[in-house]
Amino acid sequence: MKGLGGLRNVVRQELVARQLDEQIAARFPVGQRLRVLDVGLGQGTQALRLARAGHQVTGIESDAEMLAAARAALAAEPDGIRARVRLLEGDGRDTGVHFLPGSFDVVLCHGVLMYVAEPDGMLAGLARMLAPGGLLSLLVRNADALAMRPGLSGDWSAAITAFDTATYTNRIGLDVRADRRATLTSTLAGIGAPLHAWYGVRVFTDTAPDDAEPPSEAELTALLAAEERAGRTDPYRAVAALTHLCGVRG
Repeated sequence: MKGLGGLRNVVRQELVARQLDEQIAARFPVGQRLRVLDVGLGQGTQALRLARAGHQVTGIESDAEMLAAARAALAAEPDGIRARVRLLEGDGRDTGVHFLPGSFDVVLCHGVLMYVAEPDGMLAGLARMLAPGGLLSLLVRNADALAMRPGLSGDWSAAITAFDTATYTNRIGLDVRADRRATLTSTLAGIGAPLHAWYGVRVFTDTAPDDAEPPSEAELTALLAAEERAGRTDPYRAVAALTHLCGVRG
């Protein structure tokens, strides 16, 4: 977990990694080298982790600064891992330009949909990238719980407004959108990758300050255990800041 930055990102990346590993283990034979597409890979945390596990990973990122960070992180890896990773500059809505249908066993799209005004077309394109039985992993802002952060922070006006909207201003000041699980469940069924499992991410730690550092190793272990339990337990997972949905290509 070193090098992941602040507490909120550590929690997000570690929980998503555990949940993703659980789904991969349930769907694919042990030791199978998977073809992974990471759309909007950011700094490359999940892409590099999966490459270290032996998988062949292709990452697409439209933000030049993020892509540069991912390339720098990749450059610090051993030769064998670098050989398993391909990084491209591009948009997740243009996967059909770069790849043939059915080219991947796993497609990741984490923290991307909030920046896409109309995501259905993009999601359909991602589903087409999957081979039969392939796994589509989506991490989205949870529109069903948008009132939680302002409410817990004592911003009552913002909390009341959040009940009736699926848009919000994120921590870097951008107006973006969130997704409701029921809507995405319907969308996934319609594109041939019906929902197989879902988790909550950051039930307890979403209100942590941006500059909050991870606690001591022992406390972080306990914190992650609590977050992981909450992320798979009703009713807690339904009010998590983020929702991790896993669809399977029919």
